[in-house]
Formats: sequence, structure tokens, C-alpha cells
Amino acid sequence: MARSTEPKISVLCVDDSALVRSLMTEIINSQPDMHVCATAPDPLVARELIKQHNPDVLTLDVEMPRMDGLDFLEKLMRLRPMPVVMVSSLTERGSEITLRALELGAVDFVTKPRVGIRDGMLEYSEKLADKIRAAARARVRQAPHVVHAAPGAAAAASKPTPNLNNPLVSTEKLIIVGASTGGTEAIRELLLPLPPDAPGVMIAQHMPPGFTKSFAQRLNGLCRIAVKEAEHGERVLPGHAYIAPGDAHLVLARSGANYVAHLSDAPPVNRHRPSVDVLFRSAAQNAGKNVLGVILTGMGRDGAQGMLEMQQAGAYTFAQDEASCVVFGMPREAIATGGVSEVAPLSEMTRRVMARLNSMGERTQRV
Repeated sequence: MARSTEPKISVLCVDDSALVRSLMTEIINSQPDMHVCATAPDPLVARELIKQHNPDVLTLDVEMPRMDGLDFLEKLMRLRPMPVVMVSSLTERGSEITLRALELGAVDFVTKPRVGIRDGMLEYSEKLADKIRAAARARVRQAPHVVHAAPGAAAAASKPTPNLNNPLVSTEKLIIVGASTGGTEAIRELLLPLPPDAPGVMIAQHMPPGFTKSFAQRLNGLCRIAVKEAEHGERVLPGHAYIAPGDAHLVLARSGANYVAHLSDAPPVNRHRPSVDVLFRSAAQNAGKNVLGVILTGMGRDGAQGMLEMQQAGAYTFAQDEASCVVFGMPREAIATGGVSEVAPLSEMTRRVMARLNSMGERTQRV
């Protein structure tokens, strides 16, 4: 078999733990298409190594000595934007710092490897390698100005209650969203302009346990709709967005005339739990033509088949366009499968979704 002439992805690993640096080096160098060009114990050393090695991808610990990882990332994305994968701890503070890092322009994140525990390392190795490959192909963006809110700040404030007597506020209509790499910021951009009387929104974003609650709280502090981590058995209401918890499939079900969120610990689909395909397929089966489907930036093909099934059930479906995606994987596959009704840039997505909803409401009134 002929060897690939494609140059290997060069990776610079920045972590204050010598053990983690060693483990990351072992994992990355075991992959046939990537190698560690250097490691650094802190951002000040990393700064010189970036100039020396010009790596394709940087892995960066979120909590670092001498210079905070976020401060370093902010400077890096302003002065020399490059693909960064954050290495986060599985703590509440770690999840909040990681979400801020994604706002600043990091492509993706992984949780810290379980040093000293070899069980499960194969799965971790594959996940890390996949994220590095995606980062190497990603469109790196400079961080936009982001308005911040304390997690859960809006939960204490009363949000407008949707007027269910408004004919355009239908409890039958739903917006169903799937995303992966780059999706946290894309979802934020999609949800921010939604009015308080928007239809219920259900979201499957590839994210590990422990991060989805912080993600939902962060969005809830920014959006006019209420955003929360989905709970098993709760009713799906207008003016609310429900995010699949890490490590659980989110499924749309019916209870009489109501839509209900179900959570499932069934095996991963397309190597993911939550899986976009699982959510999309349940929407096709239980809501059909009342659904507006949206597939956003992400690596792989999760959601492509489910989106086709939604469209075949009468749903209108959108895919984010290549130019605005961090990684044009999932939208490309959905388009290629034939399940996409319309392709739109992220900056236009909410307006087009709402225009389509309004036209659906007007047709309902005429009928």
C-alpha cells in the first residue's frame, strides 16, 4: 500500500502537568497523520515555541501558571489566530472557563485524560485525534465582541410569557437543532434573536456530561427565550429551548396533544450520545410537517439521515452554509443526503427560520 504524501498535522501541547504532556504526546504520536512538534509547561514558553515550530494545532490547558489560559488565548486569537483545542477539567469552573474559551475562538475542547487509568484510553485517543483533525481543517475566526451574563442571571429575571392566543405562537410548531464542532457559538447566534413567543426549540449539541448545564445557563442569561438543560418527561413549551444533557439522547415524544422531552441512555449513535440523528428521527416521527429542522457546523455525518427523514415527513429543513461553518462536515453530509430544503449563512439563519414559521402560520390561518 502506498504511503500518504499528505504532511502530518503538527501539534503543540501546552499543559503545566508533565504527566499530561507525556500522555498527550503518546496519544497524538500514535496516530498516523499527526505528531507533537513540541510541548510547553506554560503559555510564555508556548509563545516562543509557536514562533519556532509554526504548529497546525495547539492544545491548551484552560488553567495555567504564569499566564492564565484564557488571557493567553485572547491574545493569541487577536495577534495570531490559529486552531486551538482546549483541554478542560470536569468541574463546574472548568466548564465555565471552557465555554468562555469557545467564545474567544477556540475550535473545540476535550476533558483532561484520566492519567494513570488505561481503561478507556482508546476511546479518549480517538476522540482527541478526531478533534485535532477537525481543528486542523477548521475556519479560525477572531473572537467577536460578546456580551456576557453571569450563568443563570436571566433565570432570576422574569421572562415574557408567550401569548398562546397569538395565531403565530403555535404549540404545534417546533424548531429542532443539531450541531457539533463550533456549535456552541452557532447555537448562541441562532437563539439570541429569537422572540419570547418563538416555538419550542430542542437542541442536540455534541458535548460531554457536566458542560451542558453551564452552557444552558450561559444562554439563558443572554436570550429572550428561556434556555435550560432538558429534563425527562417535561413538556416542550413555546418560548423555551431545551438542550440535550451530555451523555443522554434527547427524544421528542407526545403525551396526548403535548410535546414532551424524553431522555434515553441507549447506546451512542454515530459514536455520539446525545446524537443529532436520534433527535431528528424522533421529530420526524412525532411532529412531521410541524418541524423546522436546522443543522449547524460540526464534524462527521451525525444528523444527515435524521434530517432526510424529517424532510420526508413534511418538515422544512435548513443547513448552515460552508462559508460560515467552523467545520462544514454535518451540513455537507445532510445536503449530500438530500434532506436539506434551504442552505443559509449563520448570520441569516434565524431571520429565515422565523420567516418560514410566519408563512406556515399564515397558511394555517387561511385554512
